Amino acid sequence: MRPNRPNVPIISTNSRIRWWYSGLLLIMAIFAVRLFYLQVIRHDYYEKAALSSQLKQYEIPAERGGISAHYGDKVTPIVLNEIRYTLYADPKFVVNPSNTATLLQKIIGGNAKDYQDKLAKAGSRYQILAKKLSLEQKDAIINLKLKGVGTQPVNYRTYPQGSLASQLLGYVNDDGIGTYGLEQALEPTLKGKPGQLKAITDASGVPLAANRDNLIQDPIAGKDVVLTIDIGLQSQLEDILKSGLDKAKSSSGGALIMDTTTGDIKAMANYPTYNPAEYYKVENANVFSNATVSAPLEIGSVMKPLTAASALDQGVVNDNTTYYDPSQFTVDGYKITNIEEDGGPGTRSIADILQLSLNTGATWLLMQMGGGQINQKARVAWHDYMVNHYGFGQLTGIEQGYESGGSIPDPIKGSALNLQYANTAFGQGMSATPLQLAAALSSVVNGGTYYKPHLVDAYVNADGSQDVQQPVVVRKNVVKEAVGADIVGLMENVINKNWPIYGMSRPNPSYAIGGKTGTAQVAKATGGYYDDKFNGMFMGFVGGNKPEYVIVVRVDEPKIAGYAGSKAAAPIFGHLVDLLINNYGVKPKV
Repeated sequence: MRPNRPNVPIISTNSRIRWWYSGLLLIMAIFAVRLFYLQVIRHDYYEKAALSSQLKQYEIPAERGGISAHYGDKVTPIVLNEIRYTLYADPKFVVNPSNTATLLQKIIGGNAKDYQDKLAKAGSRYQILAKKLSLEQKDAIINLKLKGVGTQPVNYRTYPQGSLASQLLGYVNDDGIGTYGLEQALEPTLKGKPGQLKAITDASGVPLAANRDNLIQDPIAGKDVVLTIDIGLQSQLEDILKSGLDKAKSSSGGALIMDTTTGDIKAMANYPTYNPAEYYKVENANVFSNATVSAPLEIGSVMKPLTAASALDQGVVNDNTTYYDPSQFTVDGYKITNIEEDGGPGTRSIADILQLSLNTGATWLLMQMGGGQINQKARVAWHDYMVNHYGFGQLTGIEQGYESGGSIPDPIKGSALNLQYANTAFGQGMSATPLQLAAALSSVVNGGTYYKPHLVDAYVNADGSQDVQQPVVVRKNVVKEAVGADIVGLMENVINKNWPIYGMSRPNPSYAIGGKTGTAQVAKATGGYYDDKFNGMFMGFVGGNKPEYVIVVRVDEPKIAGYAGSKAAAPIFGHLVDLLINNYGVKPKV
């Protein structure tokens, strides 16, 4: 007999199949919706995510523009480019950091452990292992076929003329950035525009050349530059400057030569100097600065020709004016006196003020601007000439990094203003650069046109054509043309009377040679002046019927007997005048 069983519902086979089929359809529908979401709705996101692991971007450096200068009738390179190689790695693709580091160390030297640390750096996609590798080193590394390791060509600066004009040129640092001098001032022009490579890579990080997503944007090379300086003149100026500083027992100084009718800088130098190819060996960063442009100082009595020109231009004196000089003035309770050789009280002329370098004479000229006394009228008038006519207290705009504008005191606000302005009349209590002095004197002796000082003669385009830079007139009527002629004669008189004292050869009457010394006390950082420290300056010109070149010389704290301007700076000026007359075609008077 069969045992009794409870009543259980019987599910047919067909019903079970329908349930399983429905479940399968539901699962497939879920997968379909998910795939649609991933492949359609989120397509862009996942495509970018996928590309990010394979897409590499490289900047392709542009070739930096070269720099050339005149050498007589030719143009000669003074800064060129040399291709060296940067070694880099993508740690994601490096298989064996330790072994790779050992292989690289055998070729490039250095510390294998440092390379290993970079090769194994987690989360990094770009590590620089070495710079400035030679072609031979680059080829040896490529032949190893190391995964994740590559090289990139980079242009580095070379200097065929060595340290010539180093502070004028500046240098390019390891990051490819122009620093100091022309390299800094013309960085955008010289650097050009880098290109870019975007490439899909394989698992080893090697670009897939045929991939349609690859993109190459070619770099645009920087423009070449031709300078106004003459290499021969620059070299000889540097030699004369160094010799003169040695004789004066001075550790630093500078000099420049400017064309009076264009603003062209024909030569400009400082000492001490350095080799821009080895800038990283320099311990004192001050050596990098072009002090002729960037280091203003109290200029001393070289200001007096400009003070005289201002008074003459205002018509408060003329070239035949005489006055009684008491040999000292008291201004704001302080005495203004002259050097011992002033000859004492007596009747003096404008020529005497310059030839005897009378501080009291410069003060008297300032008084005339105020109607006979130093007052607000005198201060404002003299301030106007210093700033708005001669360009002191502002940048010239020359193509140099770190140019300084110097400082001129406010004529209205401040204490002891009359004393301050009396001091500025003979170059103390204000500051200017030798470059500013050269531009100011040029504007006076050329008849009244202020030309912007500049170092670039032309920019060279990719097709070889040149954009020649024309002289830029900043302002006209700096002084009247007749006043400029008066100052030329007055400064010639200074040389004719004092050339033996200045250690110069007898002036050739076929040429116009004029100048003025300046000896200024060195200011203390805490205020006041040192009694035993002086800077020497000399400012002058040489030419024929008209001055052709202006020369400014600076000698810092010479340690020889006599006045710093006449004993230290003037002989350097004299040698430069002889050089220009004998070798650089200064036209004699007709």
